[in-house]
Amino acid sequence: MTAPHIIVLGAGRVGAAMAQDLAKDREFQVTVADVSETALGRLENLGIRKADLSSAAGVAAAVEGADLVVGAVPGFMGFETVKAVLEAGKPIVDISFFEEDPFRLDELAKAKGLVAVTDCGVAPGCGNILLGHMETRLDRIHRFVTLVGGLPVVRSWPFEYQAGFSPIDVIEEYTRPSRYVAHGKEVVMPALSEPELIEFPGVGTLEAFNTDGLRTLLNTIDAPFKIEKTLRYPGHIEKMRMLREVGFFNKEPIDVGGVMVAPLDLTTKLLFPMWQMKEGDEDFTILRVIVEGEQQGQSVTHTFDMLDRYDHATGVTSMARTTGYTCTAVARLVASGRYTRKGISPPEYVGREAGCRDFVLEELRKRGIKFTETVS
Repeated sequence: MTAPHIIVLGAGRVGAAMAQDLAKDREFQVTVADVSETALGRLENLGIRKADLSSAAGVAAAVEGADLVVGAVPGFMGFETVKAVLEAGKPIVDISFFEEDPFRLDELAKAKGLVAVTDCGVAPGCGNILLGHMETRLDRIHRFVTLVGGLPVVRSWPFEYQAGFSPIDVIEEYTRPSRYVAHGKEVVMPALSEPELIEFPGVGTLEAFNTDGLRTLLNTIDAPFKIEKTLRYPGHIEKMRMLREVGFFNKEPIDVGGVMVAPLDLTTKLLFPMWQMKEGDEDFTILRVIVEGEQQGQSVTHTFDMLDRYDHATGVTSMARTTGYTCTAVARLVASGRYTRKGISPPEYVGREAGCRDFVLEELRKRGIKFTETVS
């Protein structure tokens, strides 16, 4: 019997980790598509396909022959990439942090009879799966909180930060307005707003701030209080706010000595080399998910904590592990026929299906990524 063919779109740090994970037990034939020959050249024992993923035609050519597609392109490309994959008639599990509403593609996916799981990383992603499962266990959910961050072990001036995934998506976190729910109503605040200091065992004090991480959870889960916050080392917020307010993250070109330059283009040229993780740089990922609700007339709080660290044995970063292996677990659910819902599925839909949350957590556990659950 021929192994299912999975094509991974994007050979970056997370895409490469996912491809290696899917290929390791030879349960799948795996091909990675990317425009960068350098990125493709770092992959061993995998099929590679040079492809320009910036156009629908390029995506269609890249996914030819696929039984399932795994998307790992930067967020600004994500929506059009998922659309092109669906138009090509292929199911997809995707991690890209795109701004558009994925349900705009729901009709297309259903018309094609395809499964399409979006936002399938660590958060959004794994946290959504946990919440979706809790929705089936509790009589009512009152409050949902996600706190998440990926950070370098070594804190280096001036930013004390390195990007474990696409750096341009990090800037999106700092500029995209943050939406959360309070008292049953949607609240819109600037990113980086409402900071608070939180203590985490084994890590110390981190600062939490608003980012637009709830995404589909704004509408798919009925709860009067829902919020997601990103975690960084204390002091990082003020540096990012300064850059944003001065205009360094603006996309509109300005005249600089007669040359039109987009400030963001300059910022990325200067900033990204400083944020780039180098070979051997160690990181950790921290995730806390809090679900408060009612069960048989009693108030109950479930708190899920995960602290994952860089894998010395494989050289895979923690952010690539926690993001990528959540996605590959769901890809296995789809490829095996255990998750078959047609149309757009945010990860909370996966969590609602019997056995899916436990399968994902077990796949993560096998790879050394463990959650502890506290019930009060």
